[in-house]
This record gives sequence, C-alpha cells and structure tokens, in this order.
Amino acid sequence: MADPALSFIIPLYNSATTIAAVVHDIEALEIPGGHEIVLVNDGSADRTAEVCRGLVQSAKLPVTYIEHARNFGEHNAVLTGWRHARGQHLVNLDDDGQNPPAEAKRLWEHAAATGLDVVFGHYEVKQHSAWRNAGSWFTNRMTDWALDKPPGFYLSSFRCVTAFVARQVTDYAGPHPYLDGLLLQVTQRIGSIDVVHRERASGESGYTLRRLLRLWLSAWINFSVLPLRVATLLGLTTAAAGLVALLVVVFLWYVDRGPPNGFGWTMSAMLIFSGAQLVMLGLIGEYIGRIFLSVNQRPQSVVREVVRK
Repeated sequence: MADPALSFIIPLYNSATTIAAVVHDIEALEIPGGHEIVLVNDGSADRTAEVCRGLVQSAKLPVTYIEHARNFGEHNAVLTGWRHARGQHLVNLDDDGQNPPAEAKRLWEHAAATGLDVVFGHYEVKQHSAWRNAGSWFTNRMTDWALDKPPGFYLSSFRCVTAFVARQVTDYAGPHPYLDGLLLQVTQRIGSIDVVHRERASGESGYTLRRLLRLWLSAWINFSVLPLRVATLLGLTTAAAGLVALLVVVFLWYVDRGPPNGFGWTMSAMLIFSGAQLVMLGLIGEYIGRIFLSVNQRPQSVVREVVRK
C-alpha cells in the first residue's frame, strides 16, 4: 500500500465523548493522495480505549490506535504518533474538536504549496480559558528569548510538519520533549497561517497549571542555557547591590551618622544573598536532575498496544 499524503495525529486523554466526532469530520475530507488517522491514547481513565477500538473497525479510512502504558504528556504522545505515521505530511490536532479538520487540511495545503517544513496554525480568536491564554502568551514571550525563532512568531500545538522533519525529531529520546524546541533545532523553513479555533465540544482541558509549568521548564531548560545566564546575571546584580550597601554603611560611619547597630543591614544582606543562592542552586539542580533522568534512560513513552485495521 502506498504511503498516504497526510496523516492526522491525535493525542488522546479522556476523549471518549469527543473523539468519534473528530474522526468522522476527518473521514469527510477529500485529500488527494489519501489520508490516515493515528490515535494515541495517553493513559486515559475513561472509555477512550473502547471507543477507539470501535473506530479502528468502523472508520472509512486507515486508523492506527496506539495505547500508552500510562500518561506521559501531550508532546510525548505526539512523538509516538509521528513514529507510527506513514504520511508524507503529518498534522497534529486536539481531541476535543477545537481544531477543525478542515483547518488542518488548510495547514497541509499551505505546507505543500510553499515547501515549508513546518506550518503553525495561528488562532484568530482563541477559545481557551483566560488563564490558559495568559499561559500561552507567557510561553511564547519567553521562547522569544530562549529559542532560536523569529521574535513574536506564534508557536501553537496545531501544526503540520513534513515526514522528513518528523523523522529527525523522533530521534530524540529524552524524557521531557518540547516539540517546538525540537522543530526549531531541525529546520528554519517555518511559517504560519490564521486558522479558526472552536469552543471545546465537551469536558475540560487536561492542561492544568502543573502541566503548563512542566512545559515551560522543558522549553527553557531542555533547549536553552538562557536560565543559567539569567542566574549568573542575578548573582552579579545581587553582589553589586551588596557592595553598594557596604559603601553606604562605611560612608555613614565616616560622617558619624552610622546606625547604632548593624542588625538590619546584616539581615537584609543575608536575605538578599541567601535568596539569590537558593534560586541559582535550584536552577542548577533542575539541570542536573534532568541530566540524571536522561542518563538513567527514563522512558519518553511506553507503548502497550498498537491496533490497526
């Protein structure tokens, strides 16, 4: 069987009530060269597995169902899907209907027409909660500094990539992948188009504040030494502030207006220096911890089962 032109990669987490509608919308698309669907169940606790096995049998196009042994995270699930996809282009979209398959087709058409390796969907109006939108904005501003990308370029989880780029990225075996960082390391042929973002069909987003924090750490620590440079700058700034404070105290004593005791100055200096040291030690510890997990070969994902029609 010839490889299809396009693979739809959908990471799933508690998607039993939403995934069937997404699959049916993809079935209705007309893709020259054919298309397939790759479903990656990332440790769902509901009936997602049962629903997906039924879709494998009933779908009108090839469907591959992959089940993770536990929850590893969205980026890990997308990488698993890329490893099992056969398409010349791969587009990943959400499991809740917020990324219309027709818009995914537009991403693919733009990538094919322009020869770009990666095309991101830029949401005209985002239908996420206010705190989620704020988190996305913060992530994009920070990655302007930490990653090698054009300033202000919007990175989203709705993207189309070529099979070539996907093969390069899936060689990464670290336990904390950050897809956009990996893509920017592989290619500079990137672009974006405006796309529609729907409201969530049902349920709640699986992205909690804890997951967003883990994503931020993966973006800044796994793919940049900028945090270490910030820590160095913080240490230098704190040392300079301590030196200025010392000069002020010496001057006050010189003009005979020094404080009767040095308790306040001593405690302030201790708090400043101790806080800066703890920040830097914590940051260095985070780097060392991730090195430890990589050296001990913590799995990026564990596939329990693969089902194809």
